[in-house]
Amino acid sequence: MIGFDADVLRMRWRVDGTGALVVPSYSGRGRQDELWRTTCFELFLKPDGGEAYTEINLSPSGRWAAYDFSEYRDGMEDRPGSREPETGVREGSTFAIVDAAIPRDLLPSLPGAMGISAILEEEGGVMSYWAIAHPEAKPDFHDPACFAAELAAPPAP
Repeated sequence: MIGFDADVLRMRWRVDGTGALVVPSYSGRGRQDELWRTTCFELFLKPDGGEAYTEINLSPSGRWAAYDFSEYRDGMEDRPGSREPETGVREGSTFAIVDAAIPRDLLPSLPGAMGISAILEEEGGVMSYWAIAHPEAKPDFHDPACFAAELAAPPAP
């Protein structure tokens, strides 16, 4: 699920078969780098007509990160926002639901290309990488092939 609501972009990831999934414990909201080292959910947005893109990382722990890139994996800078995204997790016996509310001003100008991805860690350090699309080689969420969806501009407030 993805859509705008008031002044946020709402997203939902559902993970099935979670018996061995490592879900980071809630540790409070706050910016943190290298969230991809364990279970993490990511959104990549590239405004129409350019090489620049934004990466937003969301952890079930409540931690988050947002970066701007000037082009493929180059020119990385922290992306500012007026407030932090909110992330919540609900776990069932065989699935997990991760909900996120991302403030509009953390997003680049839209419409644009979108990549939605997840890094899942299982017990024993087993990692898997999920995306709408992967390039033919190893997973690389920054690869232009991963921007396989479109996100429309939000409705006027």
